[in-house]
Amino acid sequence: MGDFSLELNDDQIQLRDWIHGFAADVIRPAAAEWDEREETPWPVLQEAAKIGLYSMDFYAQAFFDPTGLSVPVAMEELFWGDAGIALSIVGTTLAAVGVLANGTEDQIGEWVPRMFGTVDDIKVAAFCSSEPDAGSDVSAMRTRARYDEATGEWVINGTKTWATNGGIADVHVVVAAVDPALGARGQASFIIPPGTSGLSQGQKFKKHGIRASHTAEVVLEDVRVPGRCLLGGKERLDERLARAREGSSAGERGKNAAMATFEASRPAVGAQAVGIARAAYEVALEYTKTRVQFGRPIIDNQGVAFTLADMRTRIDAARLLVWRASWMATTGKPFDAAEGSMSKLYAGETAKWVTANAIQLLGGNGFTREYPVERMHRDAAVYTIFEGTSEIQRLVIARTISGMPIR
Repeated sequence: MGDFSLELNDDQIQLRDWIHGFAADVIRPAAAEWDEREETPWPVLQEAAKIGLYSMDFYAQAFFDPTGLSVPVAMEELFWGDAGIALSIVGTTLAAVGVLANGTEDQIGEWVPRMFGTVDDIKVAAFCSSEPDAGSDVSAMRTRARYDEATGEWVINGTKTWATNGGIADVHVVVAAVDPALGARGQASFIIPPGTSGLSQGQKFKKHGIRASHTAEVVLEDVRVPGRCLLGGKERLDERLARAREGSSAGERGKNAAMATFEASRPAVGAQAVGIARAAYEVALEYTKTRVQFGRPIIDNQGVAFTLADMRTRIDAARLLVWRASWMATTGKPFDAAEGSMSKLYAGETAKWVTANAIQLLGGNGFTREYPVERMHRDAAVYTIFEGTSEIQRLVIARTISGMPIR
């Protein structure tokens, strides 16, 4: 078990500096262009793959850091560069986490490498959970998976929405209901291999922020996948469903395949928000030190200086919550007070607040695309929405600390 420390070790410092250099030299110069184009930045992914940043090996090493800090450190630096491009680089990892959280060792070994492809043939993957009528309320999921005894295949029908890399992915991980009567406990995750008939891309969304990241609907019409594509296997699923029908407690991961994925990824998402907030704060700090009004830099005014002080304080507090949750998750400590949700909630709200105040401090310049803070603010907005809205995070926290079924 890794001991908790606020001091990064030499490997983590080297990792941070390496990724920061890539973010500064490759991601930032391309950020405005790909935000305007609203397309996946394949050339940047190619550059990330060339240096080993976009690869299964990199994320495996980061995820298995015994302190749990390599992932949030990496996420913060990437999203400090640009959130849209960074999300294109890390979007595949949500699908990979879905397999790691629910799959067998054989399934992990078979499918996770295929999600990234090779340096010469870049691939991406998509995790598909949300639906038009089932976002925060995952129990309302309408996508169905039926087992065909005659062929040993699963037949999947439904529509997914808000899927990062949806439709353009080589591998899709889809959450579907196998026993709708059980609600969230009757769901399972499935691998949809590349080229599977019946899967298609629906609407591609034109978004307010993170526009370099592809987000679309995924339509599944009589999609047939082999039995081995059920994550965890049918025997484990049957046992879990039997326990659910008997009314016994199966634990959170057993209850909900989608939540097992989000639970594992929340601190990393919080780290992304910290990166955006830090980037906006740094722009605002430098601007207020050089912007002269009434014969002096505007940072000389308490109203400006105190805002910057609050920015830095909130960013550091958010980072500490993220690091704590990451350490707890890695070392197997239970989130008895919903610490994972705390980290995502506070970091997301911080990013939104910091970027809004960065625009205010830059005045009219902050409202233009000549400065990056308006883009950062647009990007930050989604961090109080996706992978669990701030309201849902508060609900999770309140239920956890009270033990009451708060609605």
